[in-house]
Parts: sequence; structure tokens; C-alpha cells
Amino acid sequence: MKISAIIDYAATPDEVFAMLADEDFQNHKCAATGSRRHTVSIRAHGDRTLIVSTRDMPSDGFPPFVRGMVGETLAVTETQDWGQPGADGVRHGRLTVAIAGAPVALSAALSLTLGGEGCVETIEGDLKASIPLIGPKIEQAAAPAIQGAIRVESRTGKAWLER
Repeated sequence: MKISAIIDYAATPDEVFAMLADEDFQNHKCAATGSRRHTVSIRAHGDRTLIVSTRDMPSDGFPPFVRGMVGETLAVTETQDWGQPGADGVRHGRLTVAIAGAPVALSAALSLTLGGEGCVETIEGDLKASIPLIGPKIEQAAAPAIQGAIRVESRTGKAWLER
């Protein structure tokens, strides 16, 4: 299932990236998504910046057949792997979201470009459930949670930049 989003920030790409790579922002974002518990790790690895958060999320928003597979809590790991900005100022990255114990994962391309109110973050990817026959049903059940997390990041990021 395709997942795509555009977040329009009133800031430069460098300012948005600095926010994304800020541990306090990531902790704030995790709390805003409703995590019961979370950890955040941000580190440089060569010319890449890795932002990893793990969150224990309630599964009560999922249909019963999904909750039966994963239990009351989902252990979600989000990894953003960002490269350096190019000569044009565009920064590219990869986003992966994995759910422990569930055959569901998101893999997406990320970019930060000039545009809109200042900077546009684009997320383009695929949500896949690797269970024969019911995979599409699981993807449809998981998509609203992924899209909701993106909306929370948008709201949280915009408020963060206005401080």
C-alpha cells in the first residue's frame, strides 16, 4: 500500500533538519504520538545521520484480528537515515518503520527541499504486510496509524519551529 505525505514547514531545510536531528524534538514527537515508553538515539555515521526511535504503542486502535496477532502493545522502531545536503540544498533520506512481532513494515524515501512556506518534507513509500491472503487487510488496518503518526510529526514540528 502506498503511503505519501508532504509536510510544509515555515523554515529552511537546514532548520528543519536541525529540528529532526534534535533529541529533545524526537522525545517530544514520541510522546505526542501516544507512546507509553520510548527511547531515542541520534548519531552520525560517516556522512549519514541516523535517527532511531523505539516506541511502545497501544494497539487499541487496530481491529481485533490485528490485536490478536500483536497483543495490547506494539513495539515500533522508526529509523530515519539522512544524507548530507546536495549542491542544490536538497537532502535525501530513508525511513523505515518496523513493528516487532508483526509482519508489517514501512519503507519510504524522504526529502527536504526548498518550497512551500520555506521547506517541504516529502515522504513516499510502501507499507507491506507479508502474510499471504490477508496482507492487504493488515496494510489497510495499519495505514491510518502510520498516516496519523505523520500528521502528529507535522503538527509537532510546526509548533516546535514556532517556539
